[in-house]
Amino acid sequence: MLSNGPGNPEDIPEALEMIRGIQGRIPIFGICMGHQLFSMANGAKTHKMKFGHRGFNHAVREIATGRIDFTSQNHGYAVSREDLPESLIVTHEEINDKSIEGVRHRYYPAFSVQFHPDAAPGPHDADYLFDEFMEMMGE
Repeated sequence: MLSNGPGNPEDIPEALEMIRGIQGRIPIFGICMGHQLFSMANGAKTHKMKFGHRGFNHAVREIATGRIDFTSQNHGYAVSREDLPESLIVTHEEINDKSIEGVRHRYYPAFSVQFHPDAAPGPHDADYLFDEFMEMMGE
């Protein structure tokens, strides 16, 4: 698990080397800043958002299924769409500003989401992501 944390992901370059060292060897699931770091470790860039995402009111669409989750978010940086490496596939996007909310690695058992999938217990919890990670760990 690559967990969340405050601040600019560019301030912790040592995390990128750690991610590069483990990916392909063990499954990875990044959340919030973990999503940004995972993406950066694979060649993506991040940018400071004009208006960060704060609170439990952000509609996020899973691209493959069209499923909409109302997510909890607390971040001021986002993964940039420009120059996204071909090794990363966008899996989720925010409905209003179309920011990248999730990616999957094309070749390794690894994915990440910008939102907090565990922050909405009950029918709004994105527990399917934890199920998917558990399946990856069992393989």
